[in-house]
Amino acid sequence: MKNRLIALVEAASAKKDVPQFEIGDTVDVHQRILEGQKERVQIFNGVVIAKRGGGMNEMFTVRRIVQGEGVERIFPLHSPKIAKIEVKRTGRVRRAKLYYLRKRVGKATRLRERKPKPGADGATAAGSKKTTTAPAEQSPT
Repeated sequence: MKNRLIALVEAASAKKDVPQFEIGDTVDVHQRILEGQKERVQIFNGVVIAKRGGGMNEMFTVRRIVQGEGVERIFPLHSPKIAKIEVKRTGRVRRAKLYYLRKRVGKATRLRERKPKPGADGATAAGSKKTTTAPAEQSPT
């Protein structure tokens, strides 16, 4: 009974238009900031190095380099202060947490680009091959 009520409250305040992004992706997080009476949007761009939690408790960590110093911020995914999340690049990684990037500097922090999945953009699937028929041979007469 109690879990059902909590799920209903969480579903009402959860965001519906959350973009699909993974660890290793470079994202722009547009965050609403209140300065006095004015509200403005500040963009924090960097690499997603960790995701944790689930449902309303889901959070992700974004890391970037500012003036030679590493800066990490943890954002709640369903926070009303987050205006939108844009995925700029998709990185190919083999880890769930990219904490090893903290020790690296410069070009060593680059990640490989992830190729789009076949069939996602209308391309032919890897398993299906196009078959072409060879032209019929003509006999010399």
